[in-house]
Amino acid sequence: MGWPLVRLGEVAAQYSEYVTELEPRPYKKLSVKLYGRGVVPDKPADGAEVRMTRHQIAKAGQVIVSEIWAKKGALGVVPSEGDGALCTSHFFLFDLDPSQISVEWFRYLSIANYFEPELGAAARGTTGYASVRPKRFLDVQIPLPPLAEQQRIVARLDRVAGLVAARERATAAMEADMQAMLAKAFARCIEDAPRRPMAEVAPLIRRPVEIEPDTDYTEIGVRSFYNGIFHRRTMPGSEFSWQDLFWIKEGDLVFSNLMAWEKAIAVAEAHDEGTVGNHRMLTCEANPELATPGFLLAYFRTPEGFSSVVGNSPGTIARNKTLSSKKLPAIEVPVPPLETQRRFDRLQAKARRIRTIRAASALDADALIPALLHQVFGAGDRAA
Repeated sequence: MGWPLVRLGEVAAQYSEYVTELEPRPYKKLSVKLYGRGVVPDKPADGAEVRMTRHQIAKAGQVIVSEIWAKKGALGVVPSEGDGALCTSHFFLFDLDPSQISVEWFRYLSIANYFEPELGAAARGTTGYASVRPKRFLDVQIPLPPLAEQQRIVARLDRVAGLVAARERATAAMEADMQAMLAKAFARCIEDAPRRPMAEVAPLIRRPVEIEPDTDYTEIGVRSFYNGIFHRRTMPGSEFSWQDLFWIKEGDLVFSNLMAWEKAIAVAEAHDEGTVGNHRMLTCEANPELATPGFLLAYFRTPEGFSSVVGNSPGTIARNKTLSSKKLPAIEVPVPPLETQRRFDRLQAKARRIRTIRAASALDADALIPALLHQVFGAGDRAA
């Protein structure tokens, strides 16, 4: 852009007011995220329990820098809700000269992660806890157009950020509406439907693997909160000699018996065909004359269905809260006519397609601010 580069120390000064005695009351604290991801409230601290003897009280609009993690972009602007927050000696505070630099200009510099390449380079070759001292931070040169130009650019960035935020809110609202629609449709599907045990509808199936030492096997896991199956690792059979393995087929309803209480339940997809699971993966194969796996998963995603899983996972802590392979077959599930289930599956497939389109669109929207920051600050060039 042809703007002058100015040493940060010309427009900022370290804040040097310290507090040595704290009152016995809760103090706000701040968390400074890595890679320019912002400054947010942290868990409050009780002044009577804080052992460090040198503290500062932050003011909204100040720059806060993590002594240890500034080399990873952990710096930013204290937000309004952070006014009065307690900062330990592991953080430095700086005041900006409002006659030369806009607080929002600096905030966008930090969001662009402008400082990490230079501060990180200074810390290379030292330990993982290499600190960034105030003098080193103030030596960084920043692009500094006239104040009016800063404000004009900030207003442009704010407008785009506002549009992106509004879009995110609208997308969240549409997703909530779609979830509500699916829940109502599912409730209609199972209204007055007969109940039958999983042993009949989708019995537990074990397909033992005859492990060959020189053959590679891909082992699966199931993510919590209904986030699907993932491929954990691929290793030769010789590495699995201590455990039994079982084949996974497309369409299997898979429960992680250790984490089903945390919604680790999923349906195997086409790319999971031929993978393996250990004895902790409970695989149920839907009887094609009675149920579809997608419909069964939809049931276990309902409060009623999930409660049946938790109720059959005895224990009080995660390690012992195990879904019983003996109790799972006894869980009763609604079994409406197959065509009703397939119609709901088509509705779910349509919802997934809509989510995919929205996700792709969200990625494009999320790229707007980084693209503008790159254009303004050349942050990508500095990080290369």
